[in-house]
Amino acid sequence: MPELKFIKIDTEKERPACCGQIAPNEVLCEASLLPEQERERPAWVIGTIMTEAGAVPVVSTDLTKADYWEHVKCRTSAFRNSYIVPPGLYAVGRPDKNSDILVSANYKLSFDVLRRSLTGLSAWLLVLNTKGINVWCAAGKGTFGTDELIRRINMARLDRIVGHSRIIVPQLGAAGISAHKVKSASGFRVHYGPVRAGDIGAYIAAGYQATREMRTVEFPLIDRLVLTPMEINPAIKKYYPWYALIMLAIFGLQPGGIFFKEAVAGGLPFLLMGLLSVLTGALVTPVLLPFIPFRSFAVKGWITGMLSVILSTKVISMTGHFNAPLLAFTYLFFPLVSSYIALQFTGSTTFTGMSGVKKELRISIPLYIVGIAASLVLLTIYKMGEWRLI
Repeated sequence: MPELKFIKIDTEKERPACCGQIAPNEVLCEASLLPEQERERPAWVIGTIMTEAGAVPVVSTDLTKADYWEHVKCRTSAFRNSYIVPPGLYAVGRPDKNSDILVSANYKLSFDVLRRSLTGLSAWLLVLNTKGINVWCAAGKGTFGTDELIRRINMARLDRIVGHSRIIVPQLGAAGISAHKVKSASGFRVHYGPVRAGDIGAYIAAGYQATREMRTVEFPLIDRLVLTPMEINPAIKKYYPWYALIMLAIFGLQPGGIFFKEAVAGGLPFLLMGLLSVLTGALVTPVLLPFIPFRSFAVKGWITGMLSVILSTKVISMTGHFNAPLLAFTYLFFPLVSSYIALQFTGSTTFTGMSGVKKELRISIPLYIVGIAASLVLLTIYKMGEWRLI
């Protein structure tokens, strides 16, 4: 059994063995996480282990409060766009030549879920460069793919580290991996592991056999709720301020200029309606996803949006200008907003496929454009009628 210890490497005098035959113009040394005088070691790296191919960082299977706080930020902000770990080979426990090799993405949330699930086990973790995207999405985009896997196998020199030829790829990454090409190019045979990292221990113990439950992709309420902040935040932070500014300007616009009192009195109910539409599309629709009829996310969002408009009609009447053009605008515009935001959730759900999403976009986008144009026409008619009364 290899001894677990920390080491130092003077990079000015010695190239780490893990760099292998990398071309001079490729700065891809997997030993970049080793403790050095110039570099602070991440808290989740607890040591290094020496192999025939060089030193490999050993990572902890225990997540700290800092890790969990980063997960919260990852779920609720753009922090996730740079939440990555350097790609390469890592170790968990005290792996040897017989230990399994598990493949993951360099999106740190995916990496953390995997290492936490390996408590009590010893294994090698091969992290692909997926540009900070999770396994499933990266498989669809091609970054969690055959060529990247082959490249990382060769760079890590896995044939010198293990005495077997099996490598376990997560099932959700199967769309991007061609097993026969990996076998032909590297000699390693791809095994597709379970859907959830928490089942890896049982999968290995069963002789690399997955039960039906391990292969089943579920998307329960708690999983849908966890993803809703990633839909709510962009809508509120990026688009809602512009919407609010435009609505206040429209309702405050008078022949003599833009007046604050009129802007607030006329625009406030519609600001509330806009906020309600965001929450309906980004929160209510995902929560009720299995129960709303039709498969189309755009239609699901439109249905919940229309129901929210019907239930909040009294709010609209606060304007005192509850005329036909304004009513038509309300029933046209806000369900479309809810529909559009609900459509964005297709990137987070297990309910859809890439071809279905593309088809839905082709149909929905032109309808959104026409609907927005018609909404502007209705607002113009409303304002012109209002000015005639002045």
